[in-house]
Amino acid sequence: MEPAAEVVVSEPGPNELRDPFVRKELKRATVWLGLAAAMALVVLLIQPLLIIFGGLVFASMLDGGVRLLGRILPIPRGWRLLIVMLCTVAFILGIFYLTGVQVAAQAEQLRVTLETQGNRVIAWASSLGLMPGRADINGLAQQAMGSFGKLTSFVGSAVGAVSSLLMVVIIGLFVAMEPRLYERGLQWLIPSDSRPEFAITIERMAHTLRRLLAGRLTGMLVEGILIWVVLSIGGVPMALVLGLIAGVLAFIPNIGAIVTGVLMVAVGFSAGLHTGWWAVATYFIVQNFDGYVVIPMVARRTVDMPPALTLSSQILASTLFGVLGLALADPMVAMIKVALERNSEPAIGNETGPA
Repeated sequence: MEPAAEVVVSEPGPNELRDPFVRKELKRATVWLGLAAAMALVVLLIQPLLIIFGGLVFASMLDGGVRLLGRILPIPRGWRLLIVMLCTVAFILGIFYLTGVQVAAQAEQLRVTLETQGNRVIAWASSLGLMPGRADINGLAQQAMGSFGKLTSFVGSAVGAVSSLLMVVIIGLFVAMEPRLYERGLQWLIPSDSRPEFAITIERMAHTLRRLLAGRLTGMLVEGILIWVVLSIGGVPMALVLGLIAGVLAFIPNIGAIVTGVLMVAVGFSAGLHTGWWAVATYFIVQNFDGYVVIPMVARRTVDMPPALTLSSQILASTLFGVLGLALADPMVAMIKVALERNSEPAIGNETGPA
């Protein structure tokens, strides 16, 4: 009787890399590890990423001005960008030259007034037992300041803030000079078959961002001037600096309006009961006019974000990323919204973005 032939097993074992199941699981693990590493990298680099995004927002402002100027001046884009930059610098320097001394004096007066009014409110609430003592308040304030910004650290000094602002301006200027160059650079990071769809999404994002910022800037200008004029008519102290603060904070909807209202009411009642009620009436009238007339008229076709979504994104961004995140919350949410809307549409290769 012949011996049985030996059976040679050629299939890979479960611990060998050439096993299809092992290779499939390794690919999955690599994807998840890469995603976790990317999230950790974003957390560590959130400050420079926000500065870069701020530069893109500033570039959109410049690009909007260049496009608007191109409707009346058929000159090369570089010259139009130079005109926009010169007009912007001249406007800022003109404001500081004409109102610099007055603004500096009123800013110091505003600080003293707010400190006095705050002490009065704290003393009144403490007398009613509604708030802890002053020592406890100072301790709570120190704990709040110590725990703020644990997720990421930002430069708190004046030098760091100026440096960050300078980097935002420089990045925005370079991007506004040659936007197509950077757009092509982003497309190189995308697979070739997805580049047409990506180009449409980028164009829609830029279009939406320009509309959003046009509404914001117009609202800032109108609100600042109206508050300055109306408060001056009513005899409210520091009307000019309150108008400037209101115009700047109007860039941040909801939260900026609340801060402006608190400042106006505090300063108004510091000068008397009649002046205080004038400040209250001014706040509500100007806010309603700006919110229901100016912004809808200018940004009628801009991104439609519900107020609850806007406020929620601002609270979340300010908690995670600080003041810079609060200022950029609306543009970030608008970009995400455009990307999600575009992703829900069917792929159309020959579709073109908005003009």
